[in-house]
Amino acid sequence: MSSAPRIHVAADFPVGGDVVLPEGPARHVARVLRLGEGAPLRLFDGAGLEARAVLVEAGRKRVVARIEAVEAGRGESPLAVHLGQAISKGDRMDYAIQKAVELGVAAITPLYTEHGDVRLKGEREAKKLAHWQAVAASACEQCGRAVVPTVHAPLLLTEWLGQRSESLRLVLHPGTAGALERSDPPATVALLIGPEGGLSSADVAAAMAAGFSPLSLGPRILRTETAPVVALSLLQYRFGDLDGSLPYETD
Repeated sequence: MSSAPRIHVAADFPVGGDVVLPEGPARHVARVLRLGEGAPLRLFDGAGLEARAVLVEAGRKRVVARIEAVEAGRGESPLAVHLGQAISKGDRMDYAIQKAVELGVAAITPLYTEHGDVRLKGEREAKKLAHWQAVAASACEQCGRAVVPTVHAPLLLTEWLGQRSESLRLVLHPGTAGALERSDPPATVALLIGPEGGLSSADVAAAMAAGFSPLSLGPRILRTETAPVVALSLLQYRFGDLDGSLPYETD
């Protein structure tokens, strides 16, 4: 993979054709990275395609890349995990989303739970959702994925539970173990992470009634943004592609 900067641009990539970068990516390329004409880029469309490109125009008002070659993106896990993450305050939710994307999550739904103290409505919810989706896209730029996982609109926990059909459904719940002890790898997983105050007994009961099994992450209580990192790492190691057979890079 080229060391050229990777930029998410939701567009068609015609080989030999030009792509005008939208305002956000254009500003990042021209003003933050300070790239000029002739600089190489990697563009990805967020749906699985990646393009090798070169800048042919890098002005303050317009940035244009010429597509040289297109290929299928890499970096997707064979394990499709849908993360139900209770909404947390401040940067904690951003961190959880960023790291979940780096660890190969397929989709994320922010959740309203009984003990959760964040409630978003109307325009505020829409702005937060757009921000979280941008966090996911930025994480893809860094980690090499060409598919940007969807961050769904926030739901009540009961609504999310009612939509679940994954072959393995897990809820983080202290004091239990054994949920990953199965010989047949699941193709799809639903993973439920509670808020800072933990899931209520009613939340846990509702998850169990929806076919979820309890998953323990050991004797220590993890923060709400740390728990998905540990749980997803275990799932990817046990059933996905985090098995040490491929080289890794850090950024």
